[in-house]
Amino acid sequence: MSVNRPSKLRRAITGPLLFFFILGDVLGAGVYALVGKVAGEVGGAIWLPLLVALGFALLTAASYAELVTKYPHAGGAAVFARRAFGSPMLSFLVGFCMLAAGVTSAAGLSLAFAGDYLRSFLPVPTAWAALAFLLAIGVLNARGVKESLGANLAMTLVEVSGLLLVVVLAGLYFLSGQGDPSRALEFKEGVTPTTAVLGAALLAFYSFVGFEVSANMAEEIENLRLYPRALFAALGVAGAVYALIGIAAAGVLPPATLADSSAPLLAVVQATGYGVPPVFFSFVALVAVANGALLTMMMASRLAFGMAEEGLLPRAFGRVLARRRTPWVAIIVTTCAAMLLTLTGTLQLLAETVVLLLLFVFMSTNLAVLVLRKDRVEHQHFRVPAVIPVLGILSCLVLLAQQEPGVWLRGAAMLAVGALLHRWARNGLRSDR
Repeated sequence: MSVNRPSKLRRAITGPLLFFFILGDVLGAGVYALVGKVAGEVGGAIWLPLLVALGFALLTAASYAELVTKYPHAGGAAVFARRAFGSPMLSFLVGFCMLAAGVTSAAGLSLAFAGDYLRSFLPVPTAWAALAFLLAIGVLNARGVKESLGANLAMTLVEVSGLLLVVVLAGLYFLSGQGDPSRALEFKEGVTPTTAVLGAALLAFYSFVGFEVSANMAEEIENLRLYPRALFAALGVAGAVYALIGIAAAGVLPPATLADSSAPLLAVVQATGYGVPPVFFSFVALVAVANGALLTMMMASRLAFGMAEEGLLPRAFGRVLARRRTPWVAIIVTTCAAMLLTLTGTLQLLAETVVLLLLFVFMSTNLAVLVLRKDRVEHQHFRVPAVIPVLGILSCLVLLAQQEPGVWLRGAAMLAVGALLHRWARNGLRSDR
């Protein structure tokens, strides 16, 4: 394919919108919900597994930067796999892993949205609130990429402000002689620091996934030369904010207290005693969750569209609204799938499943960079040293080794569903000929 291949999608994503798109997806609900779980694994040194996870994410992000600028088409990792390995089945499974991870993540985020934070405002049943939330996300997604990214910009500013508020309040708390910042250098008793950091990095990695979502928006980016800069800048900002959050949280509250809280950052804000209303911070957390879900569902629908364009899904997934030029069939299907998944588990279980699925996608992408080095294109593109994707593959293997057997079984079941869908899609394509 040529970089100049006509696209049915509108190129409306500018450099700043792309930066905030990636930053908004990375700075999502993960850090708001999982800081306590990371503290439970590693102790007070929360910042360390967060930085380790950032390093792992940057390795794979570099591979995405090369392939997105080399093959700028919707479909992301599935397109890369098909070009590299020439196997429709493998390409479909890579794309399906990405789709499954996206809708699973959105399902988990809908549960987070409908939980304790929402109940600070409305005492509504969790299941119904989660379904209504996903429906609203689907409607906004269908309105158009510019409207969706405009909402993302506003929500990203709110969630970044919330995280900076935690850091500022913790800093004032420390300057007043309270708290214990030295806890940020302590590890959980009875565990080997290396083992604890790697185990916590698995959870922390969920806080960085989201950068890969932008690959599926390639056909809607105005200037692809800005993609690597926006990608690395967004991850760098997220890593710096996360490290400060880890130090702040450990300094204000003991790790055991953080681990027991379902809203650890709210607990930190309340512990400082500066009178920030709980409903205010609950609102910020809800915005963060909503932003992550919106961007994830945008990715899933564009990925389904791109796979249909490549012949990996039925052509119906490639239908777009005539006026808004959004992939309406893909949006409906992915939204319904996320609604069904809200009934399948807790946020932590869904998060671990997302990471498992994405690690296979990331391994495929890193390997594709090496395989496609011999493929030359007419336009200039970003290029990484060959050692980077090799290290990216090794980092994925390290994180896979930390997964629990139950998560492996859940992932295998979802891949089995994907294999059945692939057979159905191929049979449908043959009958169309």
